[in-house]
Amino acid sequence: MTKYLMLVIVDPEAEMSQEQEEAMGPRTDAWVADAGAARVMGNQLVGPDEATTFRVRDGQLIATDGPFAETKELIVGFDLLDCDSLDEARRIASTHPLTEFGAIELRAFT
Repeated sequence: MTKYLMLVIVDPEAEMSQEQEEAMGPRTDAWVADAGAARVMGNQLVGPDEATTFRVRDGQLIATDGPFAETKELIVGFDLLDCDSLDEARRIASTHPLTEFGAIELRAFT
């Protein structure tokens, strides 16, 4: 078994209809059920405005309000998978409903 991190990424400018937004919860619930025991955990994240980024430069701690990177797309959630194979992890990640409005980045733990 290998653990994988799925980063759920969206473009905040991507538009969903009200019908699509209302369907996202039940579709995500169905995706969670389909992933079964391979999905160890996952959750939504608060918005990037509530993030704090920490860096140490020249021995000084720098705390910055906001996300790590200035980017058009935002990480809005994560899922941790434990799968028998990369193919299984790819199948689960590729069927997440937010792939229609954003992206899923899948990375194995080393």
